[in-house]
Amino acid sequence: MSSGHEPVYPKYETETSQTSKLLRKFKETPFVPIGMAGFAVVVGYGLYKLKHRGNMKMSLHLIHMRVAAQGFVVGAITCGTY
Repeated sequence: MSSGHEPVYPKYETETSQTSKLLRKFKETPFVPIGMAGFAVVVGYGLYKLKHRGNMKMSLHLIHMRVAAQGFVVGAITCGTY
């Protein structure tokens, strides 16, 4: 038996705050949060442009926004793998 006080759990399990977990994940895979942020930006832009789409059909507008958002996420993840 050792007389020193060693933590029972490893270091990664003692950090329980959400901020520290988020920062650790961002350092491990930075392109995933970037892809998620880009997805949110594209969706926000699509919602903003929804009022000013002119005579374009709603379904066509939504398909264009979905493809743009998915393309941004796939592009960010692809860049992260290289």
